[in-house]
Amino acid sequence: MATIHPTALVAPDARLADDVEIGPYTIIGEHVEIDAGTTVGAHAVITGHTRIGARNRIFHFVSLGEAPQDKKYAGEPTRLEIGDDNVIREFCTFNTGTVQDRGVTTLGSHNWIMAYVHIAHDCVVGDHTIFANNASLAGHAEIGDWAILGGFTGVHQFCKVGAHVMTGVATVVFKDIPPFVMAFGQPAVPHGLNNEGLKRRGFSADALAALKRAYKILYREGNTLAEAQAKLAPEGANHAEVRELLDFIARAERGIIR
Repeated sequence: MATIHPTALVAPDARLADDVEIGPYTIIGEHVEIDAGTTVGAHAVITGHTRIGARNRIFHFVSLGEAPQDKKYAGEPTRLEIGDDNVIREFCTFNTGTVQDRGVTTLGSHNWIMAYVHIAHDCVVGDHTIFANNASLAGHAEIGDWAILGGFTGVHQFCKVGAHVMTGVATVVFKDIPPFVMAFGQPAVPHGLNNEGLKRRGFSADALAALKRAYKILYREGNTLAEAQAKLAPEGANHAEVRELLDFIARAERGIIR
């Protein structure tokens, strides 16, 4: 049986695994599901059609699964889905999706989400990401695996941030950031590869060399984007990392940072 503080309010229809812990004055809505090993701190509000996976550590004063901040929202039963083994710190706000898009906001697994982070409706966040304090995603944004968003980073609606990207403090993202790149500024501009992060994650010397060549073609030779894509095609055929870069550029609807 779940451990629920006497001051917490848990709807009878909420589904909590046996070893879930709910802290003082927390409110759990009727459509909420929480899997084994997850702990929720004091004064949290988890509502909406929200599913939270296993072994998450959710701190005090968060708001998860509240209605999207979208004027088109008319009370539809949209969802928030959170994976396993995440840390979600104080005062974070994650909204459900909208029927105009996916209808679900998604946070993957093994993410480290610091205080005051906002994840808006229909966003997709991968695995192993780090969001520093006050990072915010507008609606429909996508964040790839292992990305790190510096404090106060703001991501505009519909923007994509690729895997293994790192942004500096107070970065403002108006266009897509290709994978493996470091970016900062207002608006964000590229500042080389995230070399240290890639080394820590075990990328081979061959992969790093291929990405270095790709970055030079994309950003330092004065090529147009079409020219860069053509020059990168042979590298993409031989290196999965460059192929990932090319695939990302091909689906970058807002264009990439330059």
